[in-house]
Amino acid sequence: MIEDIQVSRLPNGLTILTDRMAGVRSATLGFFYRTGSRSEPAELNGISHFIEHTVFKGTEKRSALDIAIEQDRLGGNLEAFTTHEETGFAIKVIDDQLGDAFDLLADMLSNPTFDEKELKSEQRVIIEEMKMTEDSPEEYLGEIFSEAFFPGHPLGLSIAGTPKTVRKFDRKTTAAFHLSAFTPANLVVAAAGNVEHEKIAELANAYFASHRDDANRQKTKYEKPTPAAPIVIKTNKNLEQAHLIIATPFVMATDERRYAADLLANAIGGGMSSRLWQKIREERGLAYNVGAANAMYQDCGVFSVFAGTSPEHAGEVVDIAVAELREVVSNGIRCEELELAKHQARASILLSLEDSAARAASIAQSEMVHGRQILVEETLAKIAAVTVDDVVDLAREFFQTEATAFAALGDLDGLVVDRSRLAI
Repeated sequence: MIEDIQVSRLPNGLTILTDRMAGVRSATLGFFYRTGSRSEPAELNGISHFIEHTVFKGTEKRSALDIAIEQDRLGGNLEAFTTHEETGFAIKVIDDQLGDAFDLLADMLSNPTFDEKELKSEQRVIIEEMKMTEDSPEEYLGEIFSEAFFPGHPLGLSIAGTPKTVRKFDRKTTAAFHLSAFTPANLVVAAAGNVEHEKIAELANAYFASHRDDANRQKTKYEKPTPAAPIVIKTNKNLEQAHLIIATPFVMATDERRYAADLLANAIGGGMSSRLWQKIREERGLAYNVGAANAMYQDCGVFSVFAGTSPEHAGEVVDIAVAELREVVSNGIRCEELELAKHQARASILLSLEDSAARAASIAQSEMVHGRQILVEETLAKIAAVTVDDVVDLAREFFQTEATAFAALGDLDGLVVDRSRLAI
């Protein structure tokens, strides 16, 4: 499928992107804001996520029930999310429902009433969500790790906030933050599927042209974190499995080496043929879930190895994973490993072109992170151009003993991990 991307910008800073897909009846519409938990002062930790929840609780012309009914009438495919650097809302509908979908999202995000009673109710819901995270050891370990890896920095704080901060979000506080952060200059409207750019631009003009903002205001400047290299072992005797993370700093989202970084992570732990999957799961049967991944932010990145295993095997899994990182640094990777990772990446990218939701998210990300559209042809060419030396150079730069972090959660009284055990 050929990309057909068009861009318009309103004087107030709002960006409109479309990617027309021939021969489909679906359309995905997304409202993506350049604001997330990194944009919050510490005392308001979690307020972006809170707003993500509470815009569903009613507007000047729709009650919470009205929104729920309309969402279901449109197909029930409305999703919302908050990350450290973004808050997004996307709905997938039949093409002839696109106008109604736009009206719903625009109303929710421009005119929330933030009723005090509804806010109190949603505070309780979000605190229950936090408890659910604590009951999910993989997610909970992720929060423990982030807090230790990014000490005293917004990237180390929970996206959802804490019970203490969330209970402070009354109508005045919530409405003030919404007014300052959820603005046209921070908004990217992206649509993909059977869509017409002129129609989306017309809708955006109708709903947002009168919303004043400073289109020339400076982009949010984040405070760059200084990653630590913690070793954290948290004991929970009620867990059957031990959950582990081994991590190092890595490239940021705008680094041209990001293509090599993704291929390196894939070769180490990105699929069933990857080194970690084969060594830990297939050869030794020590884990059901094991792998490696990148998290890339606008000014930093994190490479991580993760696994869940029986507590008595935790030390063995740590040793195997560290040995594989050490092997890559010492001896590199084979050409066939790199080619396999390239084939995986190419297939993932091309298959995503068949999904309007994936394409809407992709064009929005390109705009927010890079300020331009990175077409599939360019991405595939950059992936194809990565060499074994490119990948090995990254491993040797970032896989450093003194920079390696470790976190574990489980019945781990007997596990001892020190810097020498993490030596790369």
